[in-house]
Amino acid sequence: MSEVIFSVFPQENFVDLGLYQFGWEQCDPSHSFGPAARNHYLFHYCLSGTGTLIAENSKKESVSYQIKSGQGFMLFPHQICTYIADRDIPWEYTWIEFDGLRAKETIEAAGLSVNCPVYRARHKDISETMKSEMLYIVNHKDESSFHLIGHLYLFIDSLLRSSTSAPISKGSRLRDFYIKEAFSFIEQNFQNDISVEDIASFCGLNRSYFGKIFHECMGKSPQEFLISYRMTKAAELLKLTELSIGDIGNAVGYPNQLHFSRAFKTVYGIPPRQWRNENPPAVLK
Repeated sequence: MSEVIFSVFPQENFVDLGLYQFGWEQCDPSHSFGPAARNHYLFHYCLSGTGTLIAENSKKESVSYQIKSGQGFMLFPHQICTYIADRDIPWEYTWIEFDGLRAKETIEAAGLSVNCPVYRARHKDISETMKSEMLYIVNHKDESSFHLIGHLYLFIDSLLRSSTSAPISKGSRLRDFYIKEAFSFIEQNFQNDISVEDIASFCGLNRSYFGKIFHECMGKSPQEFLISYRMTKAAELLKLTELSIGDIGNAVGYPNQLHFSRAFKTVYGIPPRQWRNENPPAVLK
């Protein structure tokens, strides 16, 4: 019988990088999962044995990859994938599902993409640290949310340092500077009536160029990011305070309660009052 450890991470609204679920499995021979698609980024690391990943590329073509011990693979949001344990030497793997505002750029920096989803360590000692961080999270599921998020960052750091080979170009560093400037402006002014033009102007860029580099870096438009950021802050207030729905909407830049409720439902799928009822304050361990 296949042995499995599986845990779901509580929704704590970590914005930059957050966990969704994680686990470990010693698979039976020829055990398969899929075809299926995920809503977030899901990284598997093969501890022993071998298996096969079948994943869509950017052209929606199914490509097969052989994965062995010491390698890993990244599954991307909405990418249809199937993975199958070897019949003779079935794999044992551990996995982490994560997402957040920094997820896309982090994964790109590690050299992973829908066309290149296989992780191959260039620095074996650092990849051992990465493996240890993944297993630590799996085996310490009852630690506090902040404790586990700290180890998620250590995992990301090891992933980047063990897989990255090419230095970041000057153009990329300049783009990152503009994105950080935009983040800073949004963090300080999200509660005010700001527009994409205001953010671009703060960065010293025209709206068109700013929108282009922002979308390339974040995978969403500045307007989509601003709404998502405001709704994340709203969810924090709904969970951590007893403020009214109208006061919370006003606190995140929506003086009209109806407009706030519509925006919140667009992001979270349910109205803010229902979300509050379904997400009582968490008790930190």
